[in-house]
Amino acid sequence: MKVKHCLVAAALLFALTTAHAADKITIGVIQYDLTDIDKSFKDLHEQGFGSCEINYRKNTLTKDFAEKVKEASKKYDIKVTTLVGVPGSKSTWNFRKGPATIGLVPTEERAEKIKVYHEMIDFCAMADIPAMHSHFGFIPEDPSSEQYKDFIKVMQDLANYAKERNVLIYFETGQETPTTLIRAIKDIGTGNVFINCDLANLLMYGKSNSLDAVKLFGPLIKEFHAKDGKYPDPNNPYELGAEVPIPTGEVNFPAVIAELKKQGFQGAVTIECELNGSQHDYVIKTRKYLQELLDK
Repeated sequence: MKVKHCLVAAALLFALTTAHAADKITIGVIQYDLTDIDKSFKDLHEQGFGSCEINYRKNTLTKDFAEKVKEASKKYDIKVTTLVGVPGSKSTWNFRKGPATIGLVPTEERAEKIKVYHEMIDFCAMADIPAMHSHFGFIPEDPSSEQYKDFIKVMQDLANYAKERNVLIYFETGQETPTTLIRAIKDIGTGNVFINCDLANLLMYGKSNSLDAVKLFGPLIKEFHAKDGKYPDPNNPYELGAEVPIPTGEVNFPAVIAELKKQGFQGAVTIECELNGSQHDYVIKTRKYLQELLDK
């Protein structure tokens, strides 16, 4: 009987833990329109969202705008989780040119990109946004290579700049395997670098099954991008896999949501839509779908 009671108690504890985690998870979107942040946050609140990311816009991140963001966030109970941006005039989203153009692994335009990242970090500090995140490049697989060592040093400098301002940095997943990203974060070693887990990117770059990655990353994940996609076409290994509407791709959202609840995740699941068509209708429909999974 004691064993039976223990099992029942354990089951109840697990149920309460996962329910508590689900209550703390917010569903958000990426806010691209920054022209009237009060109206934008009001609309998000009325549509049932609890959080958002702000997309970087040049010549926008002023002290005055930071105050407007803080005011609207408090007024409409919309938590701004990150500032997201990928600087660089030559970034090319494929396997042919991506490794040489995206993020801080390539040296070309590196100084200009770091300047933008500093601007983003400074704005996060002004606007009380906890983190900024980006694609920082195709991290080399070989940790003994000079390119890898150089990248780690550059990221350490950037992370320390953010740490001095009490800001976190998130790697958005995609361009490397989970193990490579975990190794890089460990080697950076500043304690303020974590992960924005883009569920579709892991597939679209051919790097990992999303559920396996979530299990590997564990507590390193601070935020998710809710996006669906497919593996690259074997007949065209030069291009990323296709993004498709949730839940028509290869991301197992029910299993991923169940896993993050099991882990006690209490961050944001942010809908990212880079598809053509009626984005507003898609986002509303997807929010409902994700909420139903969280409520199970």
